[in-house]
Amino acid sequence: MADTLRRLSTSSFSVLQDKLQSWLRDYHVISCDQNLNRCCELLELTAQIQGQLFTILNLTAAEGGHYAGVDTLKMRLLPWLGTCFSMSKPSVTDNTSLQLIQDSAEMDRRLSKLSVSHESNMKKMEVQLCSTRLQLESVRTEFMDVQKELDEMRSKSATTLLATEDEILQLKADLCSANEQVETYRRKLNALDDYERQICLLKDEVSYLNTEKAKLLDRLVRSRSPSPLPQLNLSSSPVRSESPNRAQLTHSSRHARLISRFSDLYAVERLEAQSILRRYITNLEMVQKIIYIAVVESFQTAKLAYRQFKLRVRNSLSSSNFGPENLEDSAVYYIIRNLDLYDVQTSVNDVINAMNVNPRISFPPEVDFALISTLIRETCRVAFAMQTLEPPLDLAFGSDGELYNDIKYRRSYSSEFTAPLVMYHVWPALTEGNTVVVKGEAVTRRGAPWRRSRSASSVRSRSLSPARSLRFNRSLSPERLTASHL
Repeated sequence: MADTLRRLSTSSFSVLQDKLQSWLRDYHVISCDQNLNRCCELLELTAQIQGQLFTILNLTAAEGGHYAGVDTLKMRLLPWLGTCFSMSKPSVTDNTSLQLIQDSAEMDRRLSKLSVSHESNMKKMEVQLCSTRLQLESVRTEFMDVQKELDEMRSKSATTLLATEDEILQLKADLCSANEQVETYRRKLNALDDYERQICLLKDEVSYLNTEKAKLLDRLVRSRSPSPLPQLNLSSSPVRSESPNRAQLTHSSRHARLISRFSDLYAVERLEAQSILRRYITNLEMVQKIIYIAVVESFQTAKLAYRQFKLRVRNSLSSSNFGPENLEDSAVYYIIRNLDLYDVQTSVNDVINAMNVNPRISFPPEVDFALISTLIRETCRVAFAMQTLEPPLDLAFGSDGELYNDIKYRRSYSSEFTAPLVMYHVWPALTEGNTVVVKGEAVTRRGAPWRRSRSASSVRSRSLSPARSLRFNRSLSPERLTASHL
């Protein structure tokens, strides 16, 4: 009995006390069902303790004999049992209940230990979290410092880059200015070379003219002398055999330069004039015809102007020259040296007048052929200079409907390459005597007529404007140069 009482005092009541304290601590936290389960668990534990106490009561009463303790039982136990308590004997044995109580106490002890360890772990984790937060704040502070340093370095780098770009731009500007200066000096050097060459040529011309003047004075003196011997000596030694002039020395170079200039007219001025005319005329065929007729008329006008200019020069030099051959050569040499005296504007006006009455071309009456005056002016200058060659360069004769000649022309891209007849011409061929020097361009198509008829509707009159009539009624012959200019 003493062992039973000792176990009861050491385990059952301590377990009951722990459960009561645990329930009291968690009463407001757990749910209603959990509170009821706790209460039932305490009732069962109390019943088990009461059962054990009743067992101890029986054993104590048995030890006292039949009459020992009767008064106590009658005065305390029986009234209590009769008023509010009745208890059935538990279905489990005392050993089993004690074992369950011990297991429950052990579980509670473990739970308390786990709770304590959990709380300690939570505290440690909170401490670690606080330390981690502090480390994070320090790392964040370091990151902000590094970010500020990076921004400062970036701003410094941007400033340095801008300064470098400014230096590069300045260097580029200096390089451009240096290149411009070099180009300016190169042009000046080329101009200086040209001036030197012109000075040399002028010196040669001056020396030649001085020699010619001395010989002409000698001839004049000899012509006035009664002795005929000096005249015989003069006729036996012509001027150009003793001193070759500039025209003789540069004949081949002028020939090549004029042929090249004629090719440039086809490649540059012709295309510029074509683009200008296409603004007013949509028909490409009519534009090409206008340009071809302008070139042909320019050559005809320039040749006429050259003959008249040469006639005036011969008349001016006839008083100081003896012999028809010397006079002819002197006139040609003079024209070569003074090509700038050619009145090209008068020839341009004559060409425009001739084109205004040409029945083969049509042009809007509100505009003028002066639009292509640049082509006409340059063609007149080239044609005038070509007449000073020996033999002179001229244009090959061409007519619409003629048989295509591969030696004189090349077919245009819009041609029918199997057609034998020329529909119209794009550019004339340049000839030297009977030899073709530069090929022209023609358009060949089937059905081209042998002879194109002149219709009355194609003839146009551009004399509606008084200003144009006044401009076109100027004299066709270049009479601006007189003997006093020579």
